[in-house]
Amino acid sequence: MAILKILTKDDPRLREKTRDVTVVTPDIKHLIKDMTDTLYAANGAGLAAPQVGSDKRIALVDIGEGLIVLINPKIVSCCGQVVCQEGCLSIPGYTAEVERSSWVRVSARDFKFRQFEMEGTGLLAQALQHEIDHLNGILYVDKADPLTLKKSDAG
Repeated sequence: MAILKILTKDDPRLREKTRDVTVVTPDIKHLIKDMTDTLYAANGAGLAAPQVGSDKRIALVDIGEGLIVLINPKIVSCCGQVVCQEGCLSIPGYTAEVERSSWVRVSARDFKFRQFEMEGTGLLAQALQHEIDHLNGILYVDKADPLTLKKSDAG
């Protein structure tokens, strides 16, 4: 597989809405495998297809509990509010505080295109919302408190 180039914040492709996947083709499988390699090489918690230049509605999340492949994900329910410190592979070296729902339910399809739903709280809820935002052309800095934007220790 391959490690793909991660686009950074000024690339206009990060602002485009993605297109639904209608069937898992060999090309889609290859993209997901390359995205997985890229996610782990970058030590990220999530990666969305637009971050690697694809217009497909695909996101990956791994908060340390195993890889979750999300095809055509959407948030179907959410509640609560929490302020989280966030960073992004497409905005390297910076973090900011973002208000997110503290609980989410997401509907998506898996690698085999089977429909499923999952719930998340804490870091998982944050990562799911962050990656789904990417699929809608939204970056975390669009939702962040600008006064909290700062250089991170990692970058």
